Amino acid sequence: MHDDEIRGDKRIYTLSKEDPYRAVIKLGVPLIAGMFIMVLYNWVDTYFIGKLNDDYQLASVNFAYPVMMVTVAISNMVGTGASSLIARSLGAGKKDLADHTVTAGIVLTLINSLVVTLIGLIFLPQIVTGLGAKDLTFEYTRQYVEAIIIGSVFTMGNYTLGQLLRSEGSVKFSIIGMMAGTVANLVLDPIFIFTLKMEIRGAAIATVLGNALGMTVSVILYLSGRTILKPSMKYIRPTSEILKEIFWVGVPASLETLLTSVAYIVNNNLAVSYGELTVAATGIAQRIMTVGNYIYQGFAAGVQPLMGYNYGAKNFSRMKACLKSGLIVVSCTELVVMLIFAVFAPALTDIFTDSTTVIDTGAHVLRTIMFILPFVGAVSMCRMSFQAMGKPVYAFVITLIRQLFLYVPLLLALNYVFGFGGMLWAQPVTEIIMMAVSVVLLLNVIKNADDSYKNKMI
Repeated sequence: MHDDEIRGDKRIYTLSKEDPYRAVIKLGVPLIAGMFIMVLYNWVDTYFIGKLNDDYQLASVNFAYPVMMVTVAISNMVGTGASSLIARSLGAGKKDLADHTVTAGIVLTLINSLVVTLIGLIFLPQIVTGLGAKDLTFEYTRQYVEAIIIGSVFTMGNYTLGQLLRSEGSVKFSIIGMMAGTVANLVLDPIFIFTLKMEIRGAAIATVLGNALGMTVSVILYLSGRTILKPSMKYIRPTSEILKEIFWVGVPASLETLLTSVAYIVNNNLAVSYGELTVAATGIAQRIMTVGNYIYQGFAAGVQPLMGYNYGAKNFSRMKACLKSGLIVVSCTELVVMLIFAVFAPALTDIFTDSTTVIDTGAHVLRTIMFILPFVGAVSMCRMSFQAMGKPVYAFVITLIRQLFLYVPLLLALNYVFGFGGMLWAQPVTEIIMMAVSVVLLLNVIKNADDSYKNKMI
């Protein structure tokens, strides 16, 4: 496909010319629809394990969750770095560079997954201990983590390929893989957990197999020739320029997710001091929150190629219009979700467990942490915009301030002063502050880039 054909493609029209509100919704809503399927991915294990009537296995899923986050973080390093370069390359009309980059992203993901599997299996006992599992939850957590680590190639491949498809505007294609994986997980979970009596280990295996199917579907889509970008064996060796660009944007993005994982572990280790059933309740509330989380992540992921393409095309006024539209859409949507959580918190928690203690605690947790939703979407959108523009340091600074200098200190301080109820408010307070910081910083960077470009044109 030549440059003029690229620009005539409907996907490129959406990135370059469509009304900002329509573009944000057009790219974001299909992703959110796909991510609601991913909500099922997160809920399915918790739901079926909850039917075992063993709250310790339920707690173990929550203890193990940071391991999944780490595999996603490493995938994010390649996926985000490559996606940023791809979007900017397409905006500048450099399709060959985009094709080379998508091939490099696939190769790097395979290498990283092998490293993760090797290191994870060698240090498995230490990892489980570090996650906070002990006594009755240790063995259950070990079983779940072991299966996830062995199947990391599928989890990482599924996640990265989805990002690469979205970077060229092929949102619907990325959703097909997500749907296939989630449906497989939904079908396989009860078979492995109950029929084969593998319980929590079976849940993990079903998750891995679901990711394997999702990754396979994405590979088939690339091989079918229906995508704009074409991976090729002639691009199997990435250039130093591509590697530099991928890691320049990708490493900070990966560190962001890793810092989130660290904060999650700190949260679990504090919660376990109030009893392992509190960890189970907190885990259920966090799973329910994925509905709101995936909405803002979907809109942020939809805005990312918009910002990257128009940054590459030097269309700074459109960048600001897309950002404004995205912030309005995501904030209004999340206010509706927050209202639903406030009204139906006990009923939603009851879906996953019959324990009155876990239901009551889970509903309380949900009604507190839901206050992040109107604010965290803006933070996520600004971070994704910086990554799309090839300015990962700004994105990393936002995360560094957010996780290490605000959230974790507030988590420790409020827990010390007010106990469990206090630690729950650490995240809402953090997100309110970070929304203001992130938006002001992004607008300032866009203005400086615009001024610099105008000065060069004089």
